[in-house]
Amino acid sequence: MDTKVNQIKNYSAQCLAYIGDAVFELYVRNMLLSEGNRPVRALNVQARKYVSAAAQALMYHSVAPHLSEEELSVMRRGRNLHSSSKAKNADVSEYRHATGLETLFGYLFVNEMHERMTEIFEICVRGKQK
Repeated sequence: MDTKVNQIKNYSAQCLAYIGDAVFELYVRNMLLSEGNRPVRALNVQARKYVSAAAQALMYHSVAPHLSEEELSVMRRGRNLHSSSKAKNADVSEYRHATGLETLFGYLFVNEMHERMTEIFEICVRGKQK
């Protein structure tokens, strides 16, 4: 177990954001499917409203007050990443904040904090719907 904990602590923010991106999208897709059956094209249109850098940047700000110091630190670490890639439809600030949110989801996922991840996702969705 200690080996796994040490491995997790050594993950870069980029690796956490990489897995967090996939985890966050899975949460979004699951949420949309739970709302009922519809064409995949319609699901993709709805999903983009949650997985875009602009939407995730808004969620970053809405979720921040609900996080522990450790979670905030992880999210800031992701936000402060200097990536060589650029967002297609977002400014640098939005892209960085979105990366911070994805990093948080990656961190929670690799630490198997599924209940906490669900709580944070629900806060994100409420923040997005305001």
